[in-house]
Amino acid sequence: MTAPVLVDVTELASLIEAGAAPVLLDVRWALGDPHGAEHFQSGHIAGAVFVDLDTELAAPASRESGRHPLPAIEDLQAAARRWGINDGDSVVLYDATGNTAAARGWWLLRWAGLADVRLLDGGLQAWEAADFPVAVGAGSAITEGNVTLDAGHMPVVDIDQAAGWSASGGVLLDARAVERYRGEVEPIDPVAGHIPGAVSAPTGENIDGNGKFAGTVALRERFSAAGDGDRFAVYCGSGVTAAHQIAALAIAGYDAALFPGSWSQWSNDSSRSVATGA
Repeated sequence: MTAPVLVDVTELASLIEAGAAPVLLDVRWALGDPHGAEHFQSGHIAGAVFVDLDTELAAPASRESGRHPLPAIEDLQAAARRWGINDGDSVVLYDATGNTAAARGWWLLRWAGLADVRLLDGGLQAWEAADFPVAVGAGSAITEGNVTLDAGHMPVVDIDQAAGWSASGGVLLDARAVERYRGEVEPIDPVAGHIPGAVSAPTGENIDGNGKFAGTVALRERFSAAGDGDRFAVYCGSGVTAAHQIAALAIAGYDAALFPGSWSQWSNDSSRSVATGA
């Protein structure tokens, strides 16, 4: 993966001022917080479009596929056109939670074939900290785009491949908080624990106290310490923060596959083994 993952706020502001603004997508979402649209209306980067993660960046939840299955490519294309994306456009996504939600949109658009998709490093907080202006309200009217999307440009593993990933010499990363990995707590899924053979690598350790990604060297050291080899797959609770881990891996120079169903699919399948502890 050679395409840049990040854009900083100064570069984005310069592009906007020069009349070369990318399509801006605001993915304001957090687990247990259904008020993303209201947060968007309270303050967003001017020109941004609100993206609903639950309905636009995922198919309907099911026990068989997990809480956030990948959307059908035709549904994602329809959404991308609603957001105003045309073929050849550059896209920048952000949120207010260290890009842990926006990364899902970043991954999906890369998976769907868009070449220039980046995350705003530090998100809305970095934008505001730099004293760049924010807009309020529902946002501007958007002209529908004409983008054509095609699935399969980022690697994916299914539940059976995830089960055998570690045994086949790969490194399976669990991006959830360590207490969920250990099985000490489980706030939403039916079983606590982790996929046998997985290595704990919480998403929160990808970013600093300001919500920006750690540097390339630090991220490379982090992931090289997770296990031998560079064949990575990642899961989380439902395939959202795992995308953030894949972005961090890309910054570090590693390609990685996503297990979209993640723990929400695994824990609903009684035939699957569950590990607990460190």
